[in-house]
Amino acid sequence: MNIQISNKTYDIGKYLVTIVLPAIATLYIGLGNLWNLPKTTEIVGSITLVNAFLGSLLMVSSKTYQEKQSL
Repeated sequence: MNIQISNKTYDIGKYLVTIVLPAIATLYIGLGNLWNLPKTTEIVGSITLVNAFLGSLLMVSSKTYQEKQSL
C-alpha cells in the first residue's frame, strides 16, 4: 500500500489522532457516565475505531515517506 499525503495533512492528521479524538472519547465517556448520555459505549467505541484506522493510515504514509527518502 502506497499512501502519500502532504506534510500539512500529515500534521493535521497526527494532531487529530494523538490529541483531538482521544480527548473527545474521554470527555464523552466521562460525561456519559455522569449524565447518563445515550449510546456511550457505541459512540466511544466508534471514535476509538476511527482513531485506530486513521493512525494506521498515518503510519503507512510515514513509512512510505521514509522509504522514499532513503533511496
